[in-house]
Amino acid sequence: MFRVGLTGGIGSGKSTIAAIFEVLDIPVSYADREARKVMNEDPELRATIIEHFGAQSYIDGEGHPNPDGQLNRKYIAGQVFTDPARLELLNSLVHPATIREGRKWMHALEGRYPYAIREAAIIFETSSAAHLDFIIGVYAPETLRIHRTMQRDHISRDEVLQRMKNQIDEEIKMRLCDAVIVNDDQHAVLPQVLQLHQKLISISPARP
Repeated sequence: MFRVGLTGGIGSGKSTIAAIFEVLDIPVSYADREARKVMNEDPELRATIIEHFGAQSYIDGEGHPNPDGQLNRKYIAGQVFTDPARLELLNSLVHPATIREGRKWMHALEGRYPYAIREAAIIFETSSAAHLDFIIGVYAPETLRIHRTMQRDHISRDEVLQRMKNQIDEEIKMRLCDAVIVNDDQHAVLPQVLQLHQKLISISPARP
């Protein structure tokens, strides 16, 4: 099956674009959701995260450290977003398992769809690109991405900029993509998605 990646910087609107593809009956997997799933369900990964990031990495319903609890996302975010070395360590632990989950998901869909999409913020920053046939970039100007993220996550401008530092330059990322959807609140995204959808169907070796 034709394997398509969907990427873009924080606040670019990847999820909005992915939702449109889903309306078109194209399956989409979300790397963030898969990462949370493996971090919660993979015993070996859980143990490794606790080893490197501490007992507070997993907590029970009352917020107490518990190795059998759920991932403490707020704690982990505080550990990595201001420390590139810690973020790189976390990525080195989580991304291989997440990529494996994505590949298993794609394989399970073989022969049922002309293509499937894997949505992820960091495709080029990891080895994910090597497992994809076509990559779509979602572009929005930096000022708009900052505003969107501040509104969505209720965080400060400085916090958004800190997160942006952990991703490659947006202009470089878009040049690496096979196609780009402009999501700047000035260009209608639906016609862009529909045009790209038809193109992907036409070039997919798994055309229905």
